[in-house]
Amino acid sequence: MSTTSKPSTGQSSTGQSSTGKPSTGKPSTGQSRWGLTIPLTGLPLAEHREIVEGLSALGYTDAWSAETNGTDAFTPLALASQWDPGLRLGPAIVPVYTRGPALLAQQAATLAGLAPGRFVLGIGTSSDTIVERWNGIPFEEPYKRTRDTLRFLRKALAGEKVKEEYDTFAVKGFKLDNAPATPPPVVLAALRPGMLRLAAREADGAITNWLAPEDVGTVRGEIGDDLELIARLFVCPTDDAEEARAIGRWMIAAYMTVPVYRAFHEWLGRGEALRPMNEAWAAGDRKKALEVIPDEVVDDLIVHGSPERCRARVREYVDSGLTTPVLAIVPGGGLSQPEAVRALAPTAG
Repeated sequence: MSTTSKPSTGQSSTGQSSTGKPSTGKPSTGQSRWGLTIPLTGLPLAEHREIVEGLSALGYTDAWSAETNGTDAFTPLALASQWDPGLRLGPAIVPVYTRGPALLAQQAATLAGLAPGRFVLGIGTSSDTIVERWNGIPFEEPYKRTRDTLRFLRKALAGEKVKEEYDTFAVKGFKLDNAPATPPPVVLAALRPGMLRLAAREADGAITNWLAPEDVGTVRGEIGDDLELIARLFVCPTDDAEEARAIGRWMIAAYMTVPVYRAFHEWLGRGEALRPMNEAWAAGDRKKALEVIPDEVVDDLIVHGSPERCRARVREYVDSGLTTPVLAIVPGGGLSQPEAVRALAPTAG
């Protein structure tokens, strides 16, 4: 079994790590990162150019994609790499099951070539719904599969020929024709202690999701203070708290009934608060499941309020130890998506 160790991520004055890899921490200016999720909800990818090409000027440092049941993770980043050459780019995340290891390495190398020194590869297990129910792939041994994929990618993206028997798959003589001159950092989606510790030992950062500012310290307790911590934050810029909570309840019910997220919030201490929702959902009573989600849980997990209040709330996460907030804008408050992007930018106030 491969025992590839994590490279150093110490940042030099040039913004490169001591290994020559791009730093995954704060920008070399010392200012906090401020990311945006692309594509924006309800806006076709083909209509994103005007928005994306202005993100750096608004103070955004990162653009992160996702992969569930909409666009794939890589195409939006390929476009963004040409639309705004100042952005750091990454998928949050690409499932380790739904592509073969070699194909995953090829797509990562392609993006690293399009955005030299600006691409970060985010990988993770995803969920049993996406992997097994939607793609017909057994969702087995997620920890080992993620670990094995990470170790394979380290070798492949460094240009090595890989012939290895891993616990969850085997690779027989694969070598990239276009290995990037600077291998991209690899960050892991991690929701509980085991995966968080794997990220701390062998990856360049950890990605998490659905947490409150006070949860950041719990996550940091597993990974330490130095590892980059990335989190997607759902932001609904509206002064109408009831509107935001109604939207938030639907989102929470959709996510927190998935086993990996349910376990995550049990670990964070919200198990009892969410137990009535999970029981109603399991019984098929969707209406009741929404009704019994406490306001406090919604307010913890959904950033809402005026754009000024939302920006202040995001900074609470950063002050609590989050390295890279990645805003996922939830429509609300009568703002169009382009208006919300501008209103939530760090330079807006």
